[in-house]
Amino acid sequence: MLLVLLLGCAMEVGAQSSSTSSSSPANAQTPDAASSPATKPVKPNSPNLAPPRSDSVNADSLSDGESSSKDSQIDLSPPVDDAQAHPQSAETVSGAEFGVGSGDVGEFHPWDPHKAAKDVEVGDFYFKRKNYLAAESRYREALLYKDNDAMATYRLAVCLEKMDRPDEAQKEYESYLNILPHGHEAEEAKKAIERLKAPAANAKPAK
Repeated sequence: MLLVLLLGCAMEVGAQSSSTSSSSPANAQTPDAASSPATKPVKPNSPNLAPPRSDSVNADSLSDGESSSKDSQIDLSPPVDDAQAHPQSAETVSGAEFGVGSGDVGEFHPWDPHKAAKDVEVGDFYFKRKNYLAAESRYREALLYKDNDAMATYRLAVCLEKMDRPDEAQKEYESYLNILPHGHEAEEAKKAIERLKAPAANAKPAK
């Protein structure tokens, strides 16, 4: 009787161990399957949104080691047929260069009507004191700051006439009439021109 009980217990224990061993691989495979690479979801490659860095440029990748700004330089040379299409442009360009390369030094006077008016005022001051040379200098400077100024041109003509320079005075009177044909001093300028022409017409030829 005891032998039968021992044999039954042994069989029961053997059955339990076999069932445990058969079910253990399935249970052991579950965490491995969850952690295996085949079952992981594949993530798409996200784009690199970081801005490029200027300090990360490889100098060896440049063509010849020179600055790339040469590619963006602008060609300022004139077209081939520019001289034929614009024959007067050479004179304008050479005049704007103020004699560069020829040894001449040009002085640039900006447009300044206020400065011109002040020069005329100072010129009148010298003219009233019969300092005609100083007055001429101021009138001419006024014309540098404001070319074709009618008042400065007329005052310069009167000043030149006072200094007995009729040809220059006549030229300035005529310039005033070109600027203001019907100006306040137009009649006086016409009379002065006739007056300056009279001595030349009445001059006797030299023997």
